[in-house]
Amino acid sequence: MTNKEFFANVISANLSDEMTEKAQAMLDQLTKEREKASARVNSKKLAENAPILDAIRNLMHDGKKRLTSEVATELELSTPKASALLRQLVALDELTVEDTKVKGKGVQKCYVARPAVEEVHPADAE
Repeated sequence: MTNKEFFANVISANLSDEMTEKAQAMLDQLTKEREKASARVNSKKLAENAPILDAIRNLMHDGKKRLTSEVATELELSTPKASALLRQLVALDELTVEDTKVKGKGVQKCYVARPAVEEVHPADAE
């Protein structure tokens, strides 16, 4: 059982007001520490991954569908690293993902760049 689970269980058990308040304070402190550590790691990783993300964007720019393993091979990355970065680009709405059947491997994720959305101005539509 993690500390977070322990404190949550103490809070939900309603043992006493003093115990509940103490558990809530400790849970809040634990959450604050984890968020601080996460932000520190994320900013470092973000700077570290920026050139790799740009390389993936350039690779995917042609609109061709690619498996995670293909992206990893082309950019000389590990498949888990490529997968994590591709998921980030999906979350940023730069790529789309779909399941694709691969002979001998089953269903795998396939990524493709989202087409650029062109703005249509009312004057241009007439």
